Amino acid sequence: MKVDNDWEKLIADLYKGSERAMSRLISKVENRENGWLETMQEIHKKTGSARIIGITGSPGTGKSTLTGKLARSFVELQKKVGIIAVDPSSPFSGGALLGDRLRMNEINCMPGVFVRSMATRGALGGLSQSARDVVKIMDAFGKDIIIIETVGVGQDEIDIVKTADVVLVVCVPGMGDGIQAIKAGIMEIADIFVVNKADLKGADQVVADIKSMLEMTNDGATVPINMVVSTTGEGIKELTDIVSQSLMNDQKKAAWKQEQVQEEIMILLEKEVAFYLRSIWNDETRLSSVLKQVIAREQDPYTVVKEIMVPLIKACEDHR
Repeated sequence: MKVDNDWEKLIADLYKGSERAMSRLISKVENRENGWLETMQEIHKKTGSARIIGITGSPGTGKSTLTGKLARSFVELQKKVGIIAVDPSSPFSGGALLGDRLRMNEINCMPGVFVRSMATRGALGGLSQSARDVVKIMDAFGKDIIIIETVGVGQDEIDIVKTADVVLVVCVPGMGDGIQAIKAGIMEIADIFVVNKADLKGADQVVADIKSMLEMTNDGATVPINMVVSTTGEGIKELTDIVSQSLMNDQKKAAWKQEQVQEEIMILLEKEVAFYLRSIWNDETRLSSVLKQVIAREQDPYTVVKEIMVPLIKACEDHR
């Protein structure tokens, strides 16, 4: 499907290396402006070259500082780096609430680095579909490395594994990360554990706790554990080397890729179906009548949903 002239020019400028075009495309796609879908269809064929690093962990573990230092390290290796800093959504505007870009001013000014703050937009796993679209735009632009710093919402934030090639789980001393990891699904998604603020008392104990838990839950698989002090840069070079080695693990990439693509298709499908149904049911007269019936207990929401789904299911079955 062909995109209109405005989108077409932005795409052409994106391929020529215009950061302004990339920024405008990201905004328009994130806001789901008319033409975004056709644009993503066009861009998709230019993707697949970038390597994607996910950085997650509890709030307060220093993910932003670590992201900046890791990005700088890759720039020193002559890599073009894109950073997506995912922040909580404003309950009013839906936009990014904290603005991690402000905490990355130094790295944002480096040649070859592009930083974009994004909102979770209510995604329970901490990563919205819009963030995945931005990854593709940065990939099509020509970024070699794309780092996604997640919002840090806690145990449920595991969606990053469905997008990233390598996932770093960040822990720090003094926050009970050992016990937190035992309870969390986050334990299984780590390709690399990073113990940040390793100059603080208790860092060695965090490493010991992680090793102990890996022995119990990871079937003996080896997961690197790196100690760093992101504020000073201590341990960052060694971490960069291990991340680079992990990114070259084609066996892992091949194993995950099909599952990642399947998940993305399902998410897009769910969003489109939900959007379509909402557009139908936003008719105030029809909606008002149903709402009154449910509130009066003359009808229940489960039956309402079932009745809505009947023609949709029939239409799908007719086209099987």
